[in-house]
Amino acid sequence: MSRQTVIVVAAVVSLTTAFLSGAQTQPMGFFITSAGSGDGANLGGLAGADKQCQTLAEAAGSGGRVWRAYLSATGSGSEKPVNARDRIGTGPWYNAKGVRVAENVGDLHSDNNKLSKENSLTEKGAVVNGRGDNPNMHDILTGTQADGTLAPGPDDTTCNNWTSNGDGAAMLGHHDRQGISGPTATSWNAAHPSRGCSQENLRGTGGAGLFYCFAAK
Repeated sequence: MSRQTVIVVAAVVSLTTAFLSGAQTQPMGFFITSAGSGDGANLGGLAGADKQCQTLAEAAGSGGRVWRAYLSATGSGSEKPVNARDRIGTGPWYNAKGVRVAENVGDLHSDNNKLSKENSLTEKGAVVNGRGDNPNMHDILTGTQADGTLAPGPDDTTCNNWTSNGDGAAMLGHHDRQGISGPTATSWNAAHPSRGCSQENLRGTGGAGLFYCFAAK
């Protein structure tokens, strides 16, 4: 091999390494929780859900950011409803593998986002079971409608603001964008309501009480 060829090969290797290194330096800003609360949709309210996001992120080496659960909640008294889209910062957001899933809030709630079974990973970089896997775990707690605002009533859509493990219901999304039928079956955040709020109820439609976490700062 000539000296010129060696130089060219070395340059290509150097550029490739730099490219891959750059792709891997994007900080994680989005994940699906690798585990739920274990108590159905009782997450300890928004504060409890946020704490779980923060704890899981810290365990994965991404604790230097402020993490929020992508969950909506109803207001009480004079308090206004809480919309999931307003809790998560401005983006962009990358998964544990450095793949950008959305540029900003508008992109996240458009058809341009990159959310899918392959990209909606846990904080550990693992793929979450979807439709066709055993067990199916594609139902993700959100309490929202497609635009990221609180899913309207009159029935409960947030399992009593994420404190119920029995009565009530929660709006769910399909992280794998797969469903049996209907216009919302492929929605990542507003596919259908749960049958109830217990762990058994959530498993009944293909879930495990998991939820999305985003780095707000």
